[in-house]
Amino acid sequence: MQDSHKTSTLNNFRKAVQAGEFLVTAEVAPPKGGNITHTIEMAATLKGRVHAVNITDGSRAVLGMSPLAASAILLQHGIEPICQFACRDRNRIGLQADLMGAHALGIRNILALTGDPVKAGDHPDAKAVFDLESIRLLQLIRNMNQGVDFNHKTLNDGALDLFAGAAVDPQSKSWSGLQSRFEKKIEAGAQFFQSQLITDFEKLEKFMDQIASRYNKPILAGIFLLKSAKNAQFINRMVPGVNIPDHIIERLEKAKHPLQEGMKIAAEQVQMARGLCQGVHIMAVKKEEAIAPILDLAGVEKVS
Repeated sequence: MQDSHKTSTLNNFRKAVQAGEFLVTAEVAPPKGGNITHTIEMAATLKGRVHAVNITDGSRAVLGMSPLAASAILLQHGIEPICQFACRDRNRIGLQADLMGAHALGIRNILALTGDPVKAGDHPDAKAVFDLESIRLLQLIRNMNQGVDFNHKTLNDGALDLFAGAAVDPQSKSWSGLQSRFEKKIEAGAQFFQSQLITDFEKLEKFMDQIASRYNKPILAGIFLLKSAKNAQFINRMVPGVNIPDHIIERLEKAKHPLQEGMKIAAEQVQMARGLCQGVHIMAVKKEEAIAPILDLAGVEKVS
């Protein structure tokens, strides 16, 4: 009997990684509610411009639709997803169940995350799980790809075929901690890395030269669309480890059209990242329609 999902499964991102192409991914948030129309529309603007679209899993611990469901729906529309899996809300039984479900639905790309703390979000009194964290989740995915579960018991109905990635923060204050966790994620099976938003490209270059260069795994630099000076100042206050430089905030303040200036800044950052690493991961919260124009400004060609 033919696997009904085999022909519909998209593997363009994995193929692009293996071919050494310059990688482009972007982030789209799932809806808060049952109507996914807007998410589909935003993801559709990225067709032919990115290799895959990240669907977030309760980013900042804010409620949203299951990324598994949203990713499956995007796949039905011919859009390749990277389904984020955070450990905050599920124990090892729930994580394994959802990973098997992802495989059965034709979802192949997984971003393994520990997850933001509950108190940062819109349900601060919720009970956090954190049975695993990102490194152990990567190990779990590797085991399931080899046909065994968390307890090393055989998956009687077949191994999985998931392409797992992880997050990295080249701007981490602890250089030894950054190196240690990055190497542990490599050892656990991470095949690609998407970074937190980059504002210090000298630190990115140092990370690429002194740590990442030892391994043949692609790093996608996080590029964030700043919509205004107020938006940049808010991020500086609220996002740990991020320091948007004063000269960028001043550019946004002086701009007649701040959003357009923010798009120019993002395009410049894409070009800087292109000289340092193998890809970019673009985040344009509630302005996903700006991602394709940013790529045009940066001179990034359409993906095959």
